[in-house]
Amino acid sequence: MWLFNSSIGRKVVMSVTGIALILFLTFHCCMNIVALFSGDAYNTICELLGANWYAVAATLGLAALAVFHIVYAFILTAQNRRARGNERYAVTEKPEKVEWASQNMLVLGIIIVLGLCLHLFNFWYNMMFAELFEIADPLGDPADGFGYIQLTFSNPVFVVLYIIWLIALWFHLSHGFWSAIQTLGWNGKTWFCRWKVIGLVYTTLLILGFIAVVLAFAFNCAPSLCC
Repeated sequence: MWLFNSSIGRKVVMSVTGIALILFLTFHCCMNIVALFSGDAYNTICELLGANWYAVAATLGLAALAVFHIVYAFILTAQNRRARGNERYAVTEKPEKVEWASQNMLVLGIIIVLGLCLHLFNFWYNMMFAELFEIADPLGDPADGFGYIQLTFSNPVFVVLYIIWLIALWFHLSHGFWSAIQTLGWNGKTWFCRWKVIGLVYTTLLILGFIAVVLAFAFNCAPSLCC
């Protein structure tokens, strides 16, 4: 199948899965922002998206997208390195027209994967996994998503790690957004610069939304649960 056997096909897979992950992050960010206004409303959403068949199916689907995206990213990186051969060692200056994020996608990808593992442990493992397999969780209530946000970001180390992760994610998304559009052939001469601006604005607002939640809970600016 050409999607898996050709470099162009793999780039298409990267683009489609990347766009799907951006859409998921958009939903996730909107959900998190609710926590800035009402802990009860946020927990209601957590209960709605708790350990049930559609939440598990969505999680498995997201995991499949993430695995495809990460695996193909490493495959494309390895292919590019092999294609350049010894020439990559002869380069002494960085190309002026190539973005920093594009040159360091592998490093950014590793940081993002490590941050994702940390995030899954702090939230998914302690919430959905604990509820599915009836494992004791730190708060005693796997549906208390608001409590887990408070618990996680009361630790300054996690605050710093999450911000580093989110910054790396911004670099990755700001480049990946317009790159995906270009790969799918939706750019054209007129829209090339426009898509870059749209992608930059969109991903910046998206990541700022996540950072706002982290800092609000880190500095105890978020609301408390109603008694």
